[in-house]
Amino acid sequence: MPRLFIAVDLPGTIRENLEAMSFGLPGAKWVDAQQIHLTVRFIGEVDGVLFHDIKNALHEVSFAAFSLQLKGVGCFPPRGKPRVLWVGLEKSEPLQLLRKKIDAALFRIRVAPEGRKFSPHITLARLKNSPVQKIANFLAGNGLFSQEPFQVEDFKLYSSILSPKGAYHKLEGIYPLG
Repeated sequence: MPRLFIAVDLPGTIRENLEAMSFGLPGAKWVDAQQIHLTVRFIGEVDGVLFHDIKNALHEVSFAAFSLQLKGVGCFPPRGKPRVLWVGLEKSEPLQLLRKKIDAALFRIRVAPEGRKFSPHITLARLKNSPVQKIANFLAGNGLFSQEPFQVEDFKLYSSILSPKGAYHKLEGIYPLG
């Protein structure tokens, strides 16, 4: 059964800039530059019929293109042992509205809402036994990180195949924004 998510891809220059800062942290498993994306909605595993329905329902999402800007770094969870290192985004009302329209389209075909609050971010690395001081140094050294705004002209449906080397993302559909 496919494991699905909906994402916005980043321009190549931004992915390259993120890759350039992805070093120097013991215990970090850095996300491959070609796999870096902004997850708009995680769906999870679905059967073949629902997979087809999702692909069709997403064509009903009508939304204008908009811009996003990456800004800041942080980690999850905010308290306790960090497990994920991320790059944040400047607050974006259009992104929040796009997410709501996608949720509504999925809800109409009985896809359950995601159980957690939408917290837009770009995952840079998964952390395992990374020294807290090294994480703090990385966050301090990259705290002012920001990129030029970029235009979001579509969103994409991906399936994710998990392997010992990490996840492989397969493009399943592209949904242009008008």
